[in-house]
Amino acid sequence: MERIEEFFGKMVFNDKVMKERLPKDVYESLQKTIHQNTELEKDTANVIAEAMKNWAIENGATHYTHWFQPMTGITAEKHDSFVDPDPANNGGCIMRFSGKSLIRGEADASSFPNGGLRATFEARGYTAWDPTSYAFIKDDSLCIPTVFCSYGGHTLDKKTPLLRSNQAINKQALRILKLFGSNATKVDVSVGAEQEYFLLDRKTAEKRLDIMICGRTLFGAKAPKGQELEDHYYGSIKHRVSEYMKDLDRELWLHGVPSKTKHNEVAPAQHELAPTYENANSATDHNQLTMDLMKSVARKHDMVCLLHEKPFNSVNGSGKHNNWSLTTDTGVNLFEPGKTPYENAQFLLFLTAVISAVDTHQDLIRACVSTAGNDLRLGGNEAPPAIVSIFLGEELTQILQAIEDDANYSGAKKQVLEIGVDYLPKFKKDTTDRNRTSPFAFTGNKFEFRMVGSSLSIAEPNIVLNTIVADKLEEYADKLESVSDFKEGLNNLIKEEISKHKRILYNGNNYTDEWVKEATDRGLSLNKTSVDALPSLISDASVSLFTKHGVFSKQELFSRCDIMLEAYYKTINIEALTMVDMVSKLILPACFKYEESLARLISLKDSIGTSISVKAEEKRLKVIALLTDKLYETTEKLSKDLHNSDKHYGVYEIAKFYCGTILEDMELVRSYSDSLEQIISKECWPFPTYSDLLYSVK
Repeated sequence: MERIEEFFGKMVFNDKVMKERLPKDVYESLQKTIHQNTELEKDTANVIAEAMKNWAIENGATHYTHWFQPMTGITAEKHDSFVDPDPANNGGCIMRFSGKSLIRGEADASSFPNGGLRATFEARGYTAWDPTSYAFIKDDSLCIPTVFCSYGGHTLDKKTPLLRSNQAINKQALRILKLFGSNATKVDVSVGAEQEYFLLDRKTAEKRLDIMICGRTLFGAKAPKGQELEDHYYGSIKHRVSEYMKDLDRELWLHGVPSKTKHNEVAPAQHELAPTYENANSATDHNQLTMDLMKSVARKHDMVCLLHEKPFNSVNGSGKHNNWSLTTDTGVNLFEPGKTPYENAQFLLFLTAVISAVDTHQDLIRACVSTAGNDLRLGGNEAPPAIVSIFLGEELTQILQAIEDDANYSGAKKQVLEIGVDYLPKFKKDTTDRNRTSPFAFTGNKFEFRMVGSSLSIAEPNIVLNTIVADKLEEYADKLESVSDFKEGLNNLIKEEISKHKRILYNGNNYTDEWVKEATDRGLSLNKTSVDALPSLISDASVSLFTKHGVFSKQELFSRCDIMLEAYYKTINIEALTMVDMVSKLILPACFKYEESLARLISLKDSIGTSISVKAEEKRLKVIALLTDKLYETTEKLSKDLHNSDKHYGVYEIAKFYCGTILEDMELVRSYSDSLEQIISKECWPFPTYSDLLYSVK
C-alpha cells in the first residue's frame, strides 16, 4: 500500500517542490515577494514559470488556467494548452509557458456578477497570480490561484478582499502585541472549515428534477424514519460511503488539503469532512477545491453529493462551521487561555475585542452568511437561529463578570470525572461544557462560527470577522498607546468593554422561543431573512468600516450587496419555475391518473351490485380531487406572481417580493403536493420519495 506521506501534496507546486526546482536566488526572490510584498522581476517570473511548466507536464498536465473565485460562489477557470507551433521542427510543437502568462491573465468579465461596477459591453477583466497560494494540478491542468478584477481596478472576486482583511488584522494585532512586549512580526488568521454534505444514489437522485436543477428537494413528505432515533450520527459508515470517503481523502491529500476527520452526521445520508487548520487564504482555496472534488468523486461512485443548506425538509440541514483564530509567527495562538485565563491579560484583551466586534456588527455577521438556501436552514433542525450571540462557557463568563464587578476570581478547579467502573481511566473534565446551539461559540482556543452555510465560500465570513476585529484592535491600540499606566488602562478598557457588550453573551439553549424573546429584550438584531440582513452591507457604518481598513471601496460594497440580493431572488426564481414545471408535467398528471383509476374502480364495483361498498374509494377520491384542485389553483397563482415580478424595480424590491409573495406561494404549492404524495399510490407518484432518497445508498 502506498504511504500517505509519499503522495501527500504530489499535485501541488509547494514550497518543497520550489526548493528542489528553482535556483536558490530565484527561490529567495520569490520568498521575498511573498513575505515582504516586493515586486517580482520579469526574469525571475520566467524562471518560475518554466520550472512550474516542467513539473506540471511531468505530472500529466497539458493545460494551464488562472483559477479564480468570482462572486458566483464557485471557482472559474479558462484553460490554455502549453502547446505552441514550432515551425523549425517541420510542423511540430513546443511546450511553452512564460512568466507573463503566469503573472497575469485576461478573462472576459462581462458574464460574471459585478453589481453595476461595469457596463455589459466593457468586457475586459484581469486575473493576477497570488504567489502566497500554491499552484496545483487538477484534471490535467495546472491551476494557478489568482485574484480577479475589472478593467477599472475594482475587485470582482472573493480572494482579493480576504487578502486585504488579512493584512488589516495583522497590522492591528501586531500593534496590540507590541504593547505586551511580543517579538512577533506577523499574525496569521487560522481557519478550519468543517464541511457537511449529503450523499445520494445517482440513479435515484436523477429522477428528481428539483435535485438536478436546484440541488434540493422542492417537494417531499416526511419519511417514516428520519433522525428521530439519532442512530446515524457517528454510526458505522456504510461500505459504499466509506469507499467514497477513502477516494475523496486520497484526492484531497494529493492536492495538499489536510483532510483530517470524517463521520456520519445526524440526518440520514448526511456526512461531514473536516480539515486541520491553515492560514485563511489557503483554507479558503482548499475549501473551494474540496467542494469541487466532493462532487466529482461522488460521480465516480455513481452518487450525487448535495451541498445545499437544506436539501430535505424535516431533517437537519448542512452547515460549514468556520473555526477561526489568530496565530503569531512565534507559534502563539492568541485565543489560547492557558491554565489561568483570568491572569492572561493578553488573551482577555483579544477575547474582549471579539466580543465587542461581534456585538457592534451583529448585522454584518448575519449578512455575510445570507443566501436563499441558508435562510431555509437557520433556525431549523440543529442549526443556530438567525440571532447572533456568543457562547463562552461558564469559566470565561465568570471571569468576565468578576472583572466587571472588580471582584476576585479564584479560578475554576478541574474535577476528576468518575465513570463508575473501577478499571476505566480517570481523567479531569473540562471546566466548561460545549454549546452546539450557539451560532458563535468559543471552543477552547478558537471561535466556531456555525451560521455559515454548507455551499458558501468561507471567504465572506472571514472577511467580515477579520475586519470587525481589526477595527476593535485598532480602537484598543489607539487608547492603550496613549495611556501613562498601561496596566491600569488595560484593566479599565476590558471592564468598560465587557459592561458595554455583555448582552451578546449567551450560554443557554439558542433553539428555544424563550431565547428569541430574551434576545429581543436585550436589543439584539433579528434578521430572519437575507432581505432583512443584506442592506447592512451598505450602511454608513459598514462603508466607513471597510473603507477605513482598505478591504472594500464604497462602490465594491454596493456592488456586493446588489450581487447577493440578485443571487437571492434568482435562486428562488429558478426554484419556483422548477416547481411549476414539476407540478404541471409530473404531479398533476399523476393525480389525474390515480383519480381515473379510483373512478374506474368505483364504476366497476357499482356495476357488480349495490351490496359492494365503495365508501373508501369515494372518500379518497373526494380528498384527492379537493387537494388536486388546490394544487392547481396555487400553482396557477405562483405562475401569475412570477409573471408579475417584472413589475418591481431595483434588486432590493425584487428580492423583497420573492422573499414574501413567491416564497409564500411556493410553501402553499408544496403543502398540497406533499399531502397528495401521502395518499396517492407509490406506483403513480412520479418521482422518488424521501424514503427512496435518504436510504438510496445501501
